[in-house]
Amino acid sequence: AADHIEKHISLDQALNIRAAHVYLVTIEGDSMQDAGIFSGDLAVVDRAIEAGHGHVVVALLNNDPLCKRLCLRGKKVILGSENPRYPDRYVMEGDDLSIWGVITYTVRSHEH
Repeated sequence: AADHIEKHISLDQALNIRAAHVYLVTIEGDSMQDAGIFSGDLAVVDRAIEAGHGHVVVALLNNDPLCKRLCLRGKKVILGSENPRYPDRYVMEGDDLSIWGVITYTVRSHEH
C-alpha cells in the first residue's frame, strides 16, 4: 500500500477541525447506532451549516445535550433516534431547543 501513497493526508485539514466554527464531541449512548454513530465515537460538528431536515445534529433540549436526526414536518420539529429502542422526541411549545451544529464526520477508535 505504501507504493500507492501520493501524499500525506492531514486529518485536521480533511475534516476542517481547525476552523473556528468546527468542534469535536464524544458521543455517549447508542440511540444513533443505526446511523453508524456509536457510543465513544468522536464527532466533528460544524456550527456554520444551517441545520435542515435529515441532518444529524448536536442539540440542547431543555439543558439536555443530544445527538439526533433533525426531522421537520410542517411546523413540527422532531429529534429522531436511529435505534428502535428509543422513541423520537417531539419538540413541544414549552421546550427550549438550540441546535449546536451539524455532524459532518464521526471517527471510531478500535480500542473500544
